[in-house]
Amino acid sequence: MIIYESTKEQFVGDVVNELLVDRLYNSYQKKIGRTSRSEIRSWENSLQKMSNVMQDEDIPKDAAVAIEFNIPNTSKRVDFLIAGNDGEQDHVVIVELKQWEEVEKVPTRDGLVRTYVGKGTREVVHPSYQAWSYAALIEDFNENVQQQGIQLNPCAYLHNYRKTEDDPLTDGHYAPHMEKAPVFAKGEIQKLRAFIKKYIRIGDQNRLIYQIENGRIRPSKSLQDTLNNMLKGNDEFIMIDEQKVFYEEAFHLALNSVRTNTKQVMIVEGGPGTGKSVLAINLLVKLIDQELVAMYVTKNSAPRNIYSTKLKKDFKKSHIDNLFKSSGSFTEATLNEFDILIVDEAHRLNEKSGMFRNKGENQVKELIKGSHFTIFFIDEHQKVTLSDIGSTDTIEKYASEFGAEVITRKLFSQFRCDGSDGYIAWLDDVLEIRYTANTNDMGMDYDFRIFDDPNKMLEEIEKLNEQNNKSRMMAGYCWEWPKPNRLDVEHFDITLPEHNFGISWNIENTWAIENSSVREAGCIHTAQGLEFDYVGVIIGNDLRMENGQLVTDFTKRAKTDQSLKGIKKLAKEDPEKAQALADPIIRNTYRTLMTRGQKGCFVYCTNPELQGYLKERLETVTMYQRKREKDLYLVDEGEEY
Repeated sequence: MIIYESTKEQFVGDVVNELLVDRLYNSYQKKIGRTSRSEIRSWENSLQKMSNVMQDEDIPKDAAVAIEFNIPNTSKRVDFLIAGNDGEQDHVVIVELKQWEEVEKVPTRDGLVRTYVGKGTREVVHPSYQAWSYAALIEDFNENVQQQGIQLNPCAYLHNYRKTEDDPLTDGHYAPHMEKAPVFAKGEIQKLRAFIKKYIRIGDQNRLIYQIENGRIRPSKSLQDTLNNMLKGNDEFIMIDEQKVFYEEAFHLALNSVRTNTKQVMIVEGGPGTGKSVLAINLLVKLIDQELVAMYVTKNSAPRNIYSTKLKKDFKKSHIDNLFKSSGSFTEATLNEFDILIVDEAHRLNEKSGMFRNKGENQVKELIKGSHFTIFFIDEHQKVTLSDIGSTDTIEKYASEFGAEVITRKLFSQFRCDGSDGYIAWLDDVLEIRYTANTNDMGMDYDFRIFDDPNKMLEEIEKLNEQNNKSRMMAGYCWEWPKPNRLDVEHFDITLPEHNFGISWNIENTWAIENSSVREAGCIHTAQGLEFDYVGVIIGNDLRMENGQLVTDFTKRAKTDQSLKGIKKLAKEDPEKAQALADPIIRNTYRTLMTRGQKGCFVYCTNPELQGYLKERLETVTMYQRKREKDLYLVDEGEEY
């Protein structure tokens, strides 16, 4: 969808004659149906600046101009496009417009800067990266661009920003992105004109804007090859046993759903470490290889960032990030807009989307509506916030509403916790989530330890991490995560003065694979969906032993934690209901944290009574194992004689 399209001559005329705002407003009302004149006027300054740029006699009058091109299957909009020919080749120049006046460098992150937007100073992508990523997204998914060889040339124009010596915007840290998409600032109008004229010397004779707007959405061969090469030989995503069986079934169901234009929903239930995410990534790559529009979807950004990074490994082609979407990205998805949506951690889905939870109706409904084939990977025992509404019942309800066939499967094999369901069952019993037959038995030799000193636990995690960078610290969300020090690893968010212990919450979203982050702690929001060899978990005062009873206390959660948002208000109105809602959330949180380790889990409790309780439960396991080993020995001895 394009809000405004014309020739260069008409665009300049509309600006000069003060007609552009009205035409943009009318087009918005017609095509989108909601906006205000004040919102349109916010563009006026930027579009006036672009009009000044375009008033160059060497830019042909019949070059095509488009404003606000909505990239299909995304919520992304390209600010300004200019289309034409350089005498041999068709080109479209993409211009990302910014009204920024100041920028700060973010040296610890790739492609991010800090600036004032949305009534506050925030970290956002560098304009060069943004412009390039939009071009890459169009190249990867627009069949007309691919087949007709239309060249896309991205750049950014910060018309209110004056560059200085040693300027943060053009710092060498951002050089790789600026090479792909140069950035122009105030006073550089001639440089921007030269960039445009390099590619646009003849007008748009082949209706390039129309070709881009109406191009069939299909993944490019280049993207398919890149993904296949990334997956090939990548040990992180090897499937075994029933994972492979489920993969083949899901793959062929998805193909059939798209080819027969029938709507299907697949629900795959599985506990921690059953390989749901590995299965999801393999499906994504294989379906893209079949020229289908597939996306990997999660609510939390941490799994998306980690899995896209693991998939890329040493590859530099980072626009595969466009295949990893937030569950809130589909509020305006049309019926069957996508071929396949692969929804990981589906238990974490919410009703509303957006920062203020004021967008959309229901994420489950929107995901089913937006795709021919939607596959949900789910574990209802990992719901960890009051807003988590993902459930098999909810999925089945909306599948029925859209007339979709539902296929339900269960993954049982454990690939985490040393390959056994026994530890999960024992932990459920210990945390009183459910009573199981594993009261005294983990079912295997899993390395579960209780530490009396958190410093010793951290030392052990650091030591184990030296082997392969797969050991991490985690904690319950009982300590604040203040914004002023959120990026300072030297600031200790989690402190235990009695042990002279301090550690910061994780700095990067990719903390799980950054070797330097071993001395940072992940929380439930950054750890869920990920796995490690060993984890060290600090249990805060929201889980305690009192008078011989295991109790939860939502008042001990940090104010910055949104998991139990609204619970204090509810507690004043109906304390029993508030406790009933909060209790499973807190227990599930620690269950989730304590099942991130494949080989071992270490624990320190701030509550001494809980520490003692866990030691007692661990001791009964040890005694049971010794007895079982003795019995097996006696049986063997008897058979021998």
